[in-house]
Amino acid sequence: MPDTIRQGATGPAVSQAQYLLARKHYLGAAGVDRVFGAGTDDAVRRFQQDQGLGADGVVGPLTWEKLLASLDFPPPTLQAGSTGPVVERLQQVLDAGRSQFDPDGEPLPADGVYGPRTRAMVVAFQRWGGVADDGVVGLRTWAVSLHAAGQELASAVGV
Repeated sequence: MPDTIRQGATGPAVSQAQYLLARKHYLGAAGVDRVFGAGTDDAVRRFQQDQGLGADGVVGPLTWEKLLASLDFPPPTLQAGSTGPVVERLQQVLDAGRSQFDPDGEPLPADGVYGPRTRAMVVAFQRWGGVADDGVVGLRTWAVSLHAAGQELASAVGV
């Protein structure tokens, strides 16, 4: 179980909580920033209230348990050189949605190899999603909403 965190905290546990809050639609992907500020505090309190927990804004063991319920966590970090079925599924999802975020881009083959074309498509997706366009699929990118599909990238890929 990650550390107990509250407003003013920074670091990996904060980004993990923010990611989970984004996956549960309490925070946007841009809010996954490793800083437990007022926006995260508000999201935590709303989540706690909806879950029947004391809405104190502190992410302790009970809140972590509820945040982690029904989600595979953490999702893998994908970047240049990554391979395998998760990369292949990412490629399929990105290619299916490229008309939204990279309409002039070429079709992306789903070969399971995170190469330059996959990175370029990820960067276009990140720009469209309003997150840092570093080409790395980490917590913030996984949390980007696919608007029309009503789910986040992570849900669509199955991680």
